[in-house]
Amino acid sequence: MPSAKVLLNGKVIAESDKTIIIEVSHYFPPESLSTEYFSENDRHTTCHWKGVASYFDIAVDGKESDSAAWTYREPSRAAERIKDYVAFYDHQVETIEG
Repeated sequence: MPSAKVLLNGKVIAESDKTIIIEVSHYFPPESLSTEYFSENDRHTTCHWKGVASYFDIAVDGKESDSAAWTYREPSRAAERIKDYVAFYDHQVETIEG
């Protein structure tokens, strides 16, 4: 499985050697997150094949990124392997592969 880590403001907020890559995004298992930096907000979007996404704001030492990460709490059958996994917008965080 691919490995990657995500940084915001120089701090690692997610790291795993068990990410799942879908389209261009690494999806991180929930246990790989530093959850103290995450707060779920009320934003939701719908992907035609994955289902309804829920979003997180992330704040690290005064740097905030709104809706920088998302998850599928109840994904479609086609995407059930990423249930509760979290992906990030590359323009809001730094993702390092490998």
